[in-house]
Amino acid sequence: MTSLKDQRILVCISGGIAAYKSAHLVRLLTQAGAQVRVAMTQAAQAFITPLTLQALSQSPVHTSLLDADAEAGMGHIELARWAHKIVIAPATADLMARLAHGHADDLVSTLYLASQAPVFIAPAMNQAMWAHPATQANLQILRTHQVHILGPASGEQACGDLGMGRMLEPEQIVAALQAAVGVQQAQGPKVVITAGPTREPIDPVRYISNHSSGKMGYALAAAAQALGCQVTLVSGPTQLACPSGVTRVDVESAEQMLAACLSEVAQTDIFIAAAAVADYRLAEVAVHKLKKDQSQQGLTLNLVENPDIVATIAQHQQRPALVVGFAAETQKVQAYALAKLQRKGLDMMIANDVSNPEIGFHSDHNAVTLITKDRQQAFDIQSKKELAHQLMTEILQAYTNQESLSNRE
Repeated sequence: MTSLKDQRILVCISGGIAAYKSAHLVRLLTQAGAQVRVAMTQAAQAFITPLTLQALSQSPVHTSLLDADAEAGMGHIELARWAHKIVIAPATADLMARLAHGHADDLVSTLYLASQAPVFIAPAMNQAMWAHPATQANLQILRTHQVHILGPASGEQACGDLGMGRMLEPEQIVAALQAAVGVQQAQGPKVVITAGPTREPIDPVRYISNHSSGKMGYALAAAAQALGCQVTLVSGPTQLACPSGVTRVDVESAEQMLAACLSEVAQTDIFIAAAAVADYRLAEVAVHKLKKDQSQQGLTLNLVENPDIVATIAQHQQRPALVVGFAAETQKVQAYALAKLQRKGLDMMIANDVSNPEIGFHSDHNAVTLITKDRQQAFDIQSKKELAHQLMTEILQAYTNQESLSNRE
């Protein structure tokens, strides 16, 4: 696991019931070797005392924007310059709105504007507040500011509701920070991600394809780029815009997708096969449009098997350090995914049930199970954007662990 030793981390706490988790977060960060300072909003102090956090961080807690005793009244500037990373946990809907629109009316919002350090936000609020269009619009603005959004998770909330809005557990937040440090130390691994469907032509006007929208692969590309990776997205036909900072290679067929991936393999550190690749193509594509023959009952197409892209990459002599596959199944999801992991020689498999319309191909939400040879981890239903960030955090942590092991060997 990547060390946080000597990382200067500023933990900012806003006023929500999840503030009680921040004490554990501060403790975990200090145990990981980080230097931790804490800043609190006035509302946060109604849920947890500065004295508690001072004891855990072993540093004075900052609660006031205008502190005459701190650096001649400019303590917020000193604190903003001090931080290597800023973690806002919990981040309420109100605080996210103020940050998105550039307010600087308290210590935490001013620190956000005054610092050039990477910012990680762990939202925490009622599920209805999280789903409200205003909150989602603010979320998108923060993403354009290159803010890393951690969560939220889905589950039971303090108000009794069920749904998205729970703050991530402190262990998950620490893992995200460790992954970010690992990326910096590796100077940004090269990640190749496949996405979308392929189209296998029948004749000049018809093709065989599937229902994949490409949303999960594009979300992974955006998350990887936000976490500091160099990202190439090999995409089948979709209606999606390429994420900012990502290089996209457009393809149509499975053979074209494989060729594009093989051209990148020598420089690839992590390969993620999120595309829904057609298993079969026509043995011979008609030169002209096939005409309906009134004398025949039906049409027979001669199909041959397409190359298995992820297995080809996993078995390549210049194999990337980490190869991740996707298994879209309609039954026995985990069993089939584990068999594919073993048969294809992959490091990770991400399995989802596409028979469920709530998390199927065209949905904006997904629920998956991450499978390795040693463990299985379920991720509850949530937006594909939030899920992508959690999955990329896990993938980058696994990559960093492999790199550390290789260096020791």
